[in-house]
Amino acid sequence: MRRRLTQKFVPIVLSVAMLVVAGCSSNTSDSGSGSAEGNSGIPIVKVFKSHMGIGSMPAADDPHVKYVADKTGVQYELITTPPGSEPSEYLNLMIASDELPDILRPIGGVEQTLIQQGGALPLDDLLPEYAPHVWESIPQEAWDIVRSASPDGKIYYVPKVFLVPERAPLIRKDWLDKVGMEMPATVDDYVEVLKAFRDKDPNGNGKADELPTSGREFGRWMDHLFAMYGVAMWEGYPEWDEYNGKIQYAGTTDNMREAIKFIRMLYEEKLLDNETFLNKGEVWQAKINNNLVGSWYHLPANVRDRLNAMLTQAPDAYIAAMPLPKAEGFEAFVTQKSMGEPEWMIPAVKQDNAPNALKLLDFFYNPENDEFVRFGLEGEQHEVKDGRKVILPPADNKPLALGMKNLTTAEDMNKRIEETYPEDQQQMVKDMFVVSTADARQIAGDGLPASVYEGFPDIQSHKLFQEVLTKIVIGELPLEAYDEYVKKWNASGGEVVTQRVQEWYEKVKK
Repeated sequence: MRRRLTQKFVPIVLSVAMLVVAGCSSNTSDSGSGSAEGNSGIPIVKVFKSHMGIGSMPAADDPHVKYVADKTGVQYELITTPPGSEPSEYLNLMIASDELPDILRPIGGVEQTLIQQGGALPLDDLLPEYAPHVWESIPQEAWDIVRSASPDGKIYYVPKVFLVPERAPLIRKDWLDKVGMEMPATVDDYVEVLKAFRDKDPNGNGKADELPTSGREFGRWMDHLFAMYGVAMWEGYPEWDEYNGKIQYAGTTDNMREAIKFIRMLYEEKLLDNETFLNKGEVWQAKINNNLVGSWYHLPANVRDRLNAMLTQAPDAYIAAMPLPKAEGFEAFVTQKSMGEPEWMIPAVKQDNAPNALKLLDFFYNPENDEFVRFGLEGEQHEVKDGRKVILPPADNKPLALGMKNLTTAEDMNKRIEETYPEDQQQMVKDMFVVSTADARQIAGDGLPASVYEGFPDIQSHKLFQEVLTKIVIGELPLEAYDEYVKKWNASGGEVVTQRVQEWYEKVKK
């Protein structure tokens, strides 16, 4: 997910400019353009990967580090966000303190800050030479989108490429069976299903505690309710897509107005969790896990933990992807963002060590290393049970293993499912991808650079949209307030941003 560029980046701009100058004059310091060497004399590449979950930092003698070093001639040193810190703020701190890694995952819009201020290294010539597997495996369309994100048309970052839909409307199929209903085909059918979930005790505990559908604060992670009305949404943020023949912000369209009207009705009828706009992520997940939510929107590839939690209370729990119910007059679709999101970039001050950083990255994209990339080392990242490699769960006392590839095809996803799910759950998840793929559509704004929002942080943060959505849905404002919000959005910079987006889109189409 591309995170939002905030006003915190204002003081960083000068720091980036200073880093460019520092890179021209310093070749010896660890934070300059020269490369450090490990105890064995091989070059060290410092990798910042924001946050990686449970585990400790691997040392130079870690078996995973040594294996990669033996294969690449490069020793990696992993840098991640300290506990309790926010990743984008920590990255900003590294930039401001002149302690940049050799290769980093840009977050918080930092890629545009670096590109605009000359702090990012162009990779057009370096990728084919030092990372040929990266260069060849990423589709040309994705590289074109990356080029469109820079003023000089150069490649400043390696993009994430996800060629299968990541998200989908999910529904408790066992609940449908218990209330004696079929998968809903229309919005009216869906409303009837939600009413049955509300009234007929499908979780079987004798309490009226079912939440027919639910979302999170600011109206996030309930994209299915917008998608039925043809609204491009990504984790609760309106995206840019074609409406009436032009690329527009989905948060100001007639489609969005109808979606909000529908969601308001669900809220009034208690078909939408009335705590939706209070739900933190962990609270929302706990409600799903605890057998309380009938329909939600999330990642099919990550339902294993949700399902296993449900099974402790409902032995017949079964999660299915729900084909999007149709609303008359609207084209429903699941938003797909396949290409263009920044994944890896190299600071300009690290130019001298760039070949080593790219060699390291290329190792993870080389098909010859697929087995290692997926499973790691036996005894460290996986064990063999009945002749089958089984990935070991993470733990605080186990060093983190570096993974740098973020290119997923349907074949990759099938392998992931077969390798990480029990056999009796694999077909369930595969079926989810069949449904979500049928409904998915790549939106026009896929790969949109954060630079289009320069000078308008409230437009980029979706602050105006989130405020009017919340207040209309919970009844603090009438639906007509949406029309006033659209005028305010345009007057507050939306018109300028729209013009920039349309200019970018014309460049992409050419």
